[in-house]
Amino acid sequence: MTDHAKVRANGIGIAYRTYGQDDAPPLILLHGLGEGMADWDGVAGALAAGRHVYAPDLRGHGASDWPGDYGLELMRDDVLAFLDALSLGTVDVIGHSMGGVVAYLLAAGRPDRVRTLVLEDVPLPVPREPPPLVRPEEPLSFDWAMVEAIRPQIDHPDPAWLGRLGRITARTLVIGGGPDSHIPQDRVAEMARRIPGAAHVTIPAGHLVHENAPDAFVREVAAFLS
Repeated sequence: MTDHAKVRANGIGIAYRTYGQDDAPPLILLHGLGEGMADWDGVAGALAAGRHVYAPDLRGHGASDWPGDYGLELMRDDVLAFLDALSLGTVDVIGHSMGGVVAYLLAAGRPDRVRTLVLEDVPLPVPREPPPLVRPEEPLSFDWAMVEAIRPQIDHPDPAWLGRLGRITARTLVIGGGPDSHIPQDRVAEMARRIPGAAHVTIPAGHLVHENAPDAFVREVAAFLS
């Protein structure tokens, strides 16, 4: 694993870590809301066995810039600019939760850049009624203004996003966290049905599948990527 590196992309600084050999195929890991690059530490080393892994902090998170301007499509554009800045062509992408939304927006909008897609317990883009948004009292490693901007897009997504799932051409694996996840698992299954040819597995570990069941997560993902 490298220490933090930082690259300029889409007008902001994006911090990231890398794992694995430089000449291996690139794999991008996109974290969930309020998480960061370190969220992948438990599985990134194992995933790097056959890949050069890149784990960025998305805008408003961690060591990346907190510019005050936030949106899921902006994050998608950041990731595309990140790939360009590092001269990465076609990549594999794993996205967890919010990062999975960014990942499927990227795969739908630029199918030429995403070869293989893994969506880990990602909400289907349909309206939902979530609990009230309450700021934690402890110091935050992310910009609260980012949460205030992003959560409404997750709770009441652009209706066009649902139809865009059908544009995804990447080989896709949809992973559900099972009954202990707050994400409705019937909607995870519908996500898989709407993406052409997608595979669907359930690892009953709750929403943080890669954290709560890292061995099972790596086993499923590594088999799919290979």
